Amino acid sequence: MKDQTKQNKTKISDRQINKIKAKTWLEFIKLAAPRISLLIGLIATLIILAILENISPLLIRFAIDHFIQNNLTDGLIIYSVIYLIIILIIAFCTKAYLKLSGRIETEMSYNIRKRGFEHLQNLSFSFYDRTPVGWLLSRMINDVTRLCEVIAFGLIDFVWGGFTIVVILIAMLFMNLRLGLIALIAFPVVIAMTIHFQKKMLRTQREIRRLNSVITGEFNEGIMGARTTKTLLREKENELEFFETAREMNQRSIDASKMSAYFLPTVSLVGIIVAALILVFGGDAYMNNLIEIGTIYALFTYALRLWDPIRQVAGVFSEMQAAQAAAERVISLLNEPVEITDNPDVIKKYGLQNGSGELPWPEIKGTIEFKNVSFSYLKDEIVLDNFNLKIEAGETVAIVGETGAGKTTIVNLACRFYEPQKGQILIDNIDIRNLPQAWLYQNLGYVIQTPHLFSGTITDNIRYGRLEATEQEIKSAAKLVHADNFIEKMENGYATDVGEGGGRLSTGEKQLISFARAIIADPAIFILDEATSSIDTETEKQIQEAIDIILEKRTALIIAHRLSTIKNADRIIVLDNGKIIEQGSHQELLKAQGHYFNLYTGQFIIDQNV
Repeated sequence: MKDQTKQNKTKISDRQINKIKAKTWLEFIKLAAPRISLLIGLIATLIILAILENISPLLIRFAIDHFIQNNLTDGLIIYSVIYLIIILIIAFCTKAYLKLSGRIETEMSYNIRKRGFEHLQNLSFSFYDRTPVGWLLSRMINDVTRLCEVIAFGLIDFVWGGFTIVVILIAMLFMNLRLGLIALIAFPVVIAMTIHFQKKMLRTQREIRRLNSVITGEFNEGIMGARTTKTLLREKENELEFFETAREMNQRSIDASKMSAYFLPTVSLVGIIVAALILVFGGDAYMNNLIEIGTIYALFTYALRLWDPIRQVAGVFSEMQAAQAAAERVISLLNEPVEITDNPDVIKKYGLQNGSGELPWPEIKGTIEFKNVSFSYLKDEIVLDNFNLKIEAGETVAIVGETGAGKTTIVNLACRFYEPQKGQILIDNIDIRNLPQAWLYQNLGYVIQTPHLFSGTITDNIRYGRLEATEQEIKSAAKLVHADNFIEKMENGYATDVGEGGGRLSTGEKQLISFARAIIADPAIFILDEATSSIDTETEKQIQEAIDIILEKRTALIIAHRLSTIKNADRIIVLDNGKIIEQGSHQELLKAQGHYFNLYTGQFIIDQNV
């Protein structure tokens, strides 16, 4: 796991971004697609807020110069009402922008995760072969949350801060050009200081984000591999590896806090110096009757206010820089090409659903043929080379061989989970690339060695094979594979919650439910990939009887290490390094006394000794 962590660190650090790329952020916003009315409403609210919040020093200036200096009360009520109305509008705008920004963040998170989930459902098996689950979770959870916060609340800071700076500078220069220039001269100094500090903080924040992704991956591995960890007594080693990463992240977080602690007082000090200079020069001007006391107050207040929006705007750019790599990772995930797709001609001809194209979906018979198929998962590791095999409709073919012989690869290609680099795979004499994927999957029943159940009830999981199935059909499917025996003994029967991943059931019980789920779809082609390896011998005998009934008049491909489960197959194919070295019935292969004979008798002796 540590090696993988180092690889992840290298991979992430290599992709650091030094400049904000507008194209990246525009593409992310386009993918997240918040309602334009929300964006317009938020920007308008923030502009109004920036203007009204900075009117108060001018109102107080008027009150000092008009009411207090002249000792007058005429018009004070009207003045107070106006001031109160402005405060109420500010309160309303504050509530509105918080509500709108929350909606934008929530809507963007929903849209991007919805797109992400849909895209992940469509991605090919090869993508999952090379992509860690922890990486995907970090992108869709941590990165998306971070990015939507940056956009929603960064937009607030940018619009509010930008207009506040403009309003303050215009007001100061309008009231007194000489004193206003003091703030204007200090303005680039503060910007330079901000850029200097933000660059340092940016590097640290990027490191924190990188370490956060590593920690997410380590958590995922630790949880998914908990049983393996315990059986190998690896708890302490894993803890030490995790603590090393956690300590590093803790130190980086402390460094970021220290830099922030230096930055804020330094900028505030500049603001105080500018305010003090305004008081000094303004006081001198007041003594010479060149300025009114109310104007000095307003200029002093603006001088103190000016630096906070500068920090806010600089913070937005810093946040965007820090999140740039995350934005590119999410976009690259959403733009990940789907390697196996229906070409436009197939979609036009058959449609993505039966009846939506020019022709109805053909009725499947079940003949499967491999013609000169070559395939490799990696470029230099050929699994099948010029492979040929024909399976007749309704025939049950078992595939046996040593680990790595290519058994599962043949099944994966027949199911079009992968596509061959060379050759053709035909179903009913039609290249499967000239038929809709959904047509094939609709006619496919697949039971694997490690069954996966979804959170929900037993009924929900069986019905997953055919969503319109009735309660009676669900019970009939369960009874056919003898799953009803244990289901009916449970307190809630078919309404029993199986837990996450079926964790509340035994492996054998999960396997029986997966059989029922496959059967209820009434598939024309049945795939059994080590499907009985997790079931005890007695249950295996029962389910074998059910399989014999289920597979009648259906094409079936069976992969099994337990050779006793394939004796009734019409044909047994023996593979070695992607080549067919023997084929025939169980009895024919035993008589030949070749590779299959050695496999079978060797396993029989082992079973007898056990």
